Amino acid sequence: MTTDNFKEQENNEEVNETQVDEVTEGNVETTDSLPEENTTESTGTFEVGDIVKGTVYKVEDKFVKVHIEDSDFEGIVPISQLTNKRIERPEEIVSEEDTIEGVVIKVEDEEDRKNVIFSIRKLDEANAYEKLQDAKDNDETITGKVMEVVKAGLVVDVGVRGFIPASLLSDAYIEDLDQFEGQDLEVKVEDIESEKNRVILNRKRIVEAEKAEERQKQLESLEAGSIVEGEVVRITTFGAFINLGDVDGLAHISELDYSRVEKVEDAVNIGDKVQVKILDVDPEQERISLSLKQAKASPFDSFIEEHSEGEVLEGEVKRLVDFGAFVEVTPGVEGLVHVSEISHEHVATPSDVLKEGQTVSVKILSLDEDSEKVSLSIKETSEKPARDPEPKVYRDDTDDDAPTLGDVFGDRFKDLDI
Repeated sequence: MTTDNFKEQENNEEVNETQVDEVTEGNVETTDSLPEENTTESTGTFEVGDIVKGTVYKVEDKFVKVHIEDSDFEGIVPISQLTNKRIERPEEIVSEEDTIEGVVIKVEDEEDRKNVIFSIRKLDEANAYEKLQDAKDNDETITGKVMEVVKAGLVVDVGVRGFIPASLLSDAYIEDLDQFEGQDLEVKVEDIESEKNRVILNRKRIVEAEKAEERQKQLESLEAGSIVEGEVVRITTFGAFINLGDVDGLAHISELDYSRVEKVEDAVNIGDKVQVKILDVDPEQERISLSLKQAKASPFDSFIEEHSEGEVLEGEVKRLVDFGAFVEVTPGVEGLVHVSEISHEHVATPSDVLKEGQTVSVKILSLDEDSEKVSLSIKETSEKPARDPEPKVYRDDTDDDAPTLGDVFGDRFKDLDI
């Protein structure tokens, strides 16, 4: 620690010199401010800004007296210069026979008295500011104790009084700041101005870093195909975001239920606890694809066990498309009736003969267990209508009415001599 560091700090504080004189005479009245000295003025044995060490030999109500090493000067430390903490008596900090060190803030070198007034607090603060600057430069994490809770944030002891604004306390809004009173908190140094005794601390970055680490750990532990429990935390038009602990995954609207879901809110609500199957995990992008429906038994499995090809069932027309109609034959199981299987008659557009919501009889044409597809037919549930026979055309195949040559050529041959 250089003398210039202390001289610079001395320019930011003031003290009533009469109070320092009173200390040396045994009548102590101190404040938290210190003298503004001309630090270039020589005082012989000691100068303002020098670091001195000594042994405490007397503890009074408002100050302590110290034997300065290798000197006939007496050292005096006012109670306000013992620590940056709020204390009532010096005994809370020092005891007789303690060895202490501080920075000189005033020198009295006269015939009748040789006193050095020095400050432990200023030395501790200077060292603390140096350490805090190093911590900021190296982005290190330090620990401080919450000394006071104020409306705008927390006052924290980090060797000097530091401040955590409420906005830098966490990555989420915290309404009750009193819960942190007296706690030791890990923080980063956000900003520091020692000349203004200003230290701004940041806990939010640590919280974010810890959560990011926890997210990565959980992402790496998740396995595609496993079934886990989660909570619905957000709903969008295309799906639901489900919290799995430290990470959120997306269940697309098509993966919410085996039955067709028109709106996400029809299948889930925020706060619902749900079982989901992990479809895919991308740790780098922090993306997780989930399925609610695949976490449950597929209704197709039950359907295929209970039904077979050729069976006739009742179903409800759910959707009409250009190439046919989707008919639900049991909750969660839809089959396709191709446009060619709707009627024995030609159907140009399915909507010409069917309506959504209509109940129809369908025959199972095929069951594809691997793809869970069902092919259905409506026309196969009824007999093909008989066609009316074509009217018979009668023809006379005799030659009686056949034309003769005379009929064809007429009188053209009458003048010929044959």
